[in-house]
Amino acid sequence: MNPNKNDSVTTEKVLPMLEKHRQQLIKDILDQQQFASVRNLTEKLNASEATIRRDITKMSKRGEITKIRGGAESINGVPKKKHISSSAFIVDKTKHSETKKLIAKRAVELCSDGDSIIINGGSSTYMMGEYLSDMHLNILTNSFVLANYITENSDNQVSLPGGEIYREQGIILSSYEKDSTEYYHGTMMFMGSPGIGKFGVMESDPLLIRSEQKLKKQTEKLVILADSSKLGKRSNFIFCPLNEVDILITDSNADPELISHFEASGIEVITVEAVNE
Repeated sequence: MNPNKNDSVTTEKVLPMLEKHRQQLIKDILDQQQFASVRNLTEKLNASEATIRRDITKMSKRGEITKIRGGAESINGVPKKKHISSSAFIVDKTKHSETKKLIAKRAVELCSDGDSIIINGGSSTYMMGEYLSDMHLNILTNSFVLANYITENSDNQVSLPGGEIYREQGIILSSYEKDSTEYYHGTMMFMGSPGIGKFGVMESDPLLIRSEQKLKKQTEKLVILADSSKLGKRSNFIFCPLNEVDILITDSNADPELISHFEASGIEVITVEAVNE
């Protein structure tokens, strides 16, 4: 759906889709870890306890999960699929959304018609889709939600790598060296990050790093999209040192000391005006 059309969509039409997505994520979480408490689910999905309890009750009545005291458990005896340590896409998309949109808009302004670019999956880079609608680019992305949006709302050429679908994060990842990305070359790669600071660009899971490193090899410039809440924040792993970052796009609430450090490391820092939400 084109975000420009959202103004005419009523709240009543939007909420059922959010509920459907949230309940699918609850099922995915339970399939991965077998059991989850109400508190654990509220933290993972950024929802109230009352909302999660209602979801559990509805899903239990439909026979999708088992409701137990204090939480829920999967109806499957063993974990169904691999898990990666990364926030759920649908949750991240709601955080600092207006500022993220401005960052995404500025990122798209770096592109020119005819460019070949790489867009790594994530909530910040997903926002780029709205501003790509009038452009004509060759885009490689591991985000199947972004690929779907772009193909429905623009004439850009879109390529996807091979691999497994991770529905919770909205991305495609491959454990194999050959996944078709080695045949693609982009002038720029755009990616978000759970944190960027003096140690470098952070990431939350080794499998994500492996996939992103393969994409990074195929591009000339690395562009990081990170709102000010991500600056100075640490995560479990380092994706790359600062000297491998070419451009950082952030907002006006960024710590001036960190901005100076980034610039001293050779990074071009672009700031957009932060939106109070």
